[in-house]
Amino acid sequence: MSIYKSSINRPITTLLIFVGVMIIGIFSLIKLPIDQLPEMEPPYISVMTTYAGGSASEIETNITKLLENGLNSVDGLVEITSTSKDNMSLLNLELEWGEDLDEAVNDIRAIIDILYEQLPEGCSKPLIFKFNTSMMPIMMYAVTAEESYAGLEKILDEKVISVLNKIEGIGNLSIAGSPKRYVYVDVNPNKLDAYNLTVEAIGQAISGNNIDIAAGSVKMGKEQYQLHLKNEYLESEEINNIVVANTFDGKQVFLRDVATVRDTLKDVTFDEKINGKDGARLVVMKRSNANTVEICENVEKELAKIIPTLPKDIKIQQIYAASTEINNAINGLTESIMYGFIFVALVVLFFLGRWRATLIISLTIPISLVVSFIYLLFTDSSINIISLSSLTVAIGMVVDDAIVVLENISRHIDRGAAPREASIYATNEVWVAVIATTLVLVVVFVPLTMIGGMVGMMFKEMGWVITFVIVVSTIVAISLTPMLASKLLKAKEVTVKDGRIVSVENKDSWYQRVVVSFLDKVDMWYADFLRTCLRNKKKTILIAFLIFVISLIPLATGMIGTGFMPEQDVGRLAVTMELQQGTRIEETMKLARKVEAELSGSIPEIRIIATSIGSSDEGGMTSLFSSASNSKVTMNVNIGRKYQRERSIFQIAEVVSKTIAQFPEVAKYQVNTSSGMGGAEGTSIDIEVYGYDFEKTNAVTAEIKERLSKFKGARNIKVSREDDRPELKIVFDKEKLAINGLNASTASIFVRNRITGMNAGYLHEDGEEYDIIVRLAEEYRSTITDIEEITLMSPMGAKIKLKELASIEEHWTPPNIERKNRQRYVKVSVTPVGISLGDLAKLINTEVGNIELPTGIRVNVGGSYEDQQEAFADIGLLFILIIMLVYIVMASQFESYSKPFIIMMAVPFAITGSILALYITGVELNLVAALGIVLLVGIVVKNGIVLVDYINLMRDRGYELNEAVALSGRSRLRPVLMTAFTTILGMVPMALSTSEGSEVWVPMGVVVIGGLLVSTLVTLIIVPVLYVVMVRRGDREKEEKLRKQFIFMDLSGD
Repeated sequence: MSIYKSSINRPITTLLIFVGVMIIGIFSLIKLPIDQLPEMEPPYISVMTTYAGGSASEIETNITKLLENGLNSVDGLVEITSTSKDNMSLLNLELEWGEDLDEAVNDIRAIIDILYEQLPEGCSKPLIFKFNTSMMPIMMYAVTAEESYAGLEKILDEKVISVLNKIEGIGNLSIAGSPKRYVYVDVNPNKLDAYNLTVEAIGQAISGNNIDIAAGSVKMGKEQYQLHLKNEYLESEEINNIVVANTFDGKQVFLRDVATVRDTLKDVTFDEKINGKDGARLVVMKRSNANTVEICENVEKELAKIIPTLPKDIKIQQIYAASTEINNAINGLTESIMYGFIFVALVVLFFLGRWRATLIISLTIPISLVVSFIYLLFTDSSINIISLSSLTVAIGMVVDDAIVVLENISRHIDRGAAPREASIYATNEVWVAVIATTLVLVVVFVPLTMIGGMVGMMFKEMGWVITFVIVVSTIVAISLTPMLASKLLKAKEVTVKDGRIVSVENKDSWYQRVVVSFLDKVDMWYADFLRTCLRNKKKTILIAFLIFVISLIPLATGMIGTGFMPEQDVGRLAVTMELQQGTRIEETMKLARKVEAELSGSIPEIRIIATSIGSSDEGGMTSLFSSASNSKVTMNVNIGRKYQRERSIFQIAEVVSKTIAQFPEVAKYQVNTSSGMGGAEGTSIDIEVYGYDFEKTNAVTAEIKERLSKFKGARNIKVSREDDRPELKIVFDKEKLAINGLNASTASIFVRNRITGMNAGYLHEDGEEYDIIVRLAEEYRSTITDIEEITLMSPMGAKIKLKELASIEEHWTPPNIERKNRQRYVKVSVTPVGISLGDLAKLINTEVGNIELPTGIRVNVGGSYEDQQEAFADIGLLFILIIMLVYIVMASQFESYSKPFIIMMAVPFAITGSILALYITGVELNLVAALGIVLLVGIVVKNGIVLVDYINLMRDRGYELNEAVALSGRSRLRPVLMTAFTTILGMVPMALSTSEGSEVWVPMGVVVIGGLLVSTLVTLIIVPVLYVVMVRRGDREKEEKLRKQFIFMDLSGD
């Protein structure tokens, strides 16, 4: 027994099954976490190594190259890029999509364990980061303080972090930019020489008197005691009183005799300010699969309790909360779904005129959408922007099958059939076509889940969700819909008129007088117009072909720009400014304060400016916030929410750019919008210049930058390699080192200890540890002469001045060195403004091709443009695959090689409609728009399948070809228009949405609406015409074949 007969025969069972499924779906919805995006794990692994005091060139030579060579053997490695800058080396490894990242991390860790012994002394153990979306910060707070600034880190750790860590789902809490307490032992080198001491001896004396170790146990009578040797420094003053040496005459030399102890804050190398005040950033991360919105709400609640307990001068302000953007996006998408639901119901009510029928079809929407939550729960997914966008896309399609079934049932009831018999008979007529259209959509969306790269990572969940929803809607259409129709729809009184059975309607109703009359006239007009087209098939086909060719003009002539991902207005700007290289951090800080004041005074929308200056040697989150030099300023500017201001983020960005341009001290600057992840949007074109020689690559990049500056629409032109800054290079004489029993490694450590300092242990206070750093006092290491006069001790005890072992040379070197696939390279980045990404890339490719490159230098255009080309290539392959799969499904349904081609003629015209829609609305052809065009393949052929299937049915019933086509067209006009309008109106809220984050999905809504409008007209006109042409041609071929067989048989008989 078929599913629809079983459903009609067992209505209570059918109803309760769907009620049970709905209950499980609602339960799943309650259990699902809420997040911004599905948890994705792109194949990227980073390795970060910190080396305090190391220059970029030193780190490149001694750390980066070593790690690159070792990690180049990792299985599945596609590309390795690196950045060497002051204090830090950062390697990024891109692996093949589908590689086991856990296994790759284990391989990387094993290689690093082998290489670690070869890294410089004092270098941190390389940290390995395997990125996924759950690792992104979900909240960021600005913390300012005045009197409490010195102890800010301890206060935050004890009163804030310790409490927030108890919140379920919290993964990591970190403080960036807070002041560090250090104990400096500033040594006088003259006094050291007088007592025949060294910095190393001072450090060993300090650490040797600072112990906390277990010494075993002793038994005393019946008791056993653990021995604990404890002699830690509890106050910094204690360090002054340790004995560092004894003279020949028996006198003790105390540390205070040769050095000064300072218990203070760490020397400023990294400055963090919030709205011009001393402060820090509190960064919140979550655990995998945790509920982002719930965590953010709990953090806000706890902070509301904590803040009153803090010192009054400490202020905490929210810079960023993922929950705000998630809630805004989800609210916008939910609103789109609700409007889509209303529009769909109104379309059904308009065409059918029965509230019972409208109710039956409308039930398909909540059932299909709610059941999708079961899938999300079982796949450990979440309620996120992608999953809700998938439901928004699907809302107009989920009723299509129910419309086809119910419209046919209504037609049979109108002809006098009882509702029960009509439900069985009508469903039997169309169920094959309904399943075929569902299979078409499945073969469109399932391949979306199988591709890798950027497209696959972003839209994999969309493919699965829509597939699941469409399959469920089909099950509803051939089970619940006929069952409800058999119970809720009423039989109609009929009569015979002109030899046909017609229903007796109440002509006095408004619906009958206006709507039904209008629809009947449309049916008749369409049937007459279709007969005219069938009589003029060549003209009809020629006109359609001309329309198709003309519609391609906007794309072929560049009137439609191409982009990568739509830019969003999420209310944040990322600003970078650079002063003249070599500028002291104190001078950079002064300028930053001026710029902050000017921006805050001239742009009222600004809420918070978080400013970072300089470089950090702490590692971890702080290093990620720091830059490569003391002359660079990074600002994160919070503008506020979209609906709270009149100007867009892009207009405000222009004002910020003009304001910064007024400061002559700023050598170069860049203003970018920020994405929903808290980072820069990154929609830029990168011109990559490869070459080892700094002078040659600098010359090429300078020429490229100059040429780009002449392009209209080329903004934020930036060279990734910062301007060279002065560096003192100590070059040892190996022969002199050997004579004195030293080598370069040992001598380098000695110099480093005297300049940067050596760690001599920790001061313990209230459970905290504070570094004790021993080094020469600043007045003895502030000039080249001071450095030359540094005293080193040979293994034989001889004192040697540094100038006797080495020469000091002044050089200009870059503060950051980038490498890609073990080659040095530098990027020139440019952001398109007022011009599409593709159009600007064409201009750049032409201009770069005209540059005469020096020997050993090559240039490549990449960045977002390269990502765009790769994504479009993936979508192109996906389009071809989907076309083939759709053809296979339709050929199997019709058992014909030619009929699928008839239906698929709607596809080129869907592209026509999409192009025209993009041109009219001024929307770029980007990744989301291209994906919408691919999805149209499945959407537009559905109506063609229903129409052709019905034509075949009419021909099987004995109708002449032209009459079968005309009658089928008239009979299927309303369901075709209904399914088209439900999908179109379901997408209207997405296309017109202005909510936060809606910019991403507007292009998809535009192309689907435009493509479906045009393709629907083609389905109603061109498909029937081509059907007649191809069937008649096939009939002629069959007749010719039969005629030849007859002649052959006749001749054989003779």
